[in-house]
Amino acid sequence: MTITNNSLVLRGLLISLLGYAVFSVHDALVKVLSDYSVFQIIFFAMLFSYLPFSLVRLADARALSLRPVHPWLVFLRATLMVGALCFAFMAFSRLPLVQVYVLLFTTPVLISLLAVPFLGERLQAGRAVLIILGLIGVLVVLRPTPQRLELGHLLGALSAFCGAGAAVISRKIGRQEISATLILSPLILNIITSGCLLYFVYKPMPLVDLCLMFLLGVLALLGQLLLLTGYRNAPAAVVAPMQYSQIIWATIFGSVFFKEAVDTFTMLGATITITAGILMVWRESRVSVHQPVIRSRNMRSVGSGPIPGFESEN
Repeated sequence: MTITNNSLVLRGLLISLLGYAVFSVHDALVKVLSDYSVFQIIFFAMLFSYLPFSLVRLADARALSLRPVHPWLVFLRATLMVGALCFAFMAFSRLPLVQVYVLLFTTPVLISLLAVPFLGERLQAGRAVLIILGLIGVLVVLRPTPQRLELGHLLGALSAFCGAGAAVISRKIGRQEISATLILSPLILNIITSGCLLYFVYKPMPLVDLCLMFLLGVLALLGQLLLLTGYRNAPAAVVAPMQYSQIIWATIFGSVFFKEAVDTFTMLGATITITAGILMVWRESRVSVHQPVIRSRNMRSVGSGPIPGFESEN
């Protein structure tokens, strides 16, 4: 690798780290706005960020037909992406930030597990050990008992599962579907779902909260642009593990702004889950045929479609 390439990789890493820091601020802001329905938050997030961003990207689309090749799989993927976003926002409003992140960090492990039946991957010993290791990390954090578990834990787990399912479908159909179709389907479903439910859950917002909603959209757009830039400059297998830097921001924000204490078991479990995720990415970059963990779009960018210049590998 040349010095120029090394510089590009370093630049991609730093930009992606900044992108995940921005998304951590975004998630903390979701928690600040938790007095409002998650559907009201999502609607304005779409209005202020994903909608204009996606429309700009669609303006460059060369394909004239948006008709999907696999309509049911495209719809299922969009539904799972909507679910991943909704469940994550709900979990942020109910749980400490660190706990939500640990649950979301199981997504690569779940992707690798789902890749066995749906992508024909083999459940080799290395994959099985990492899957079990990731789940052990979650158990260490949650220490599940009837007294400790609550709805937020289920919502976080559902978000991770939906994100993993959407990633596997993206990997399965990405070569056959045009980018515009994959961009529009979750975007439209998100807006329809949150827009319809907004009628029932809308709560009048003072100007300061409306500004926070706008800031939420700006942060989502900025984070997405930074991650796209990071992926353009560095290999996906190198950039993907940078998402785990969010555990640092979650610890800081949770302690400073939400008075959330992080105990030893939480940090130990987070370390185990993060280790499993990083090793999973490393393993898939060398062993996996389909590489669904590192070749799928980043699930934080719900509604914005695959990474430009990366779709052809999907």
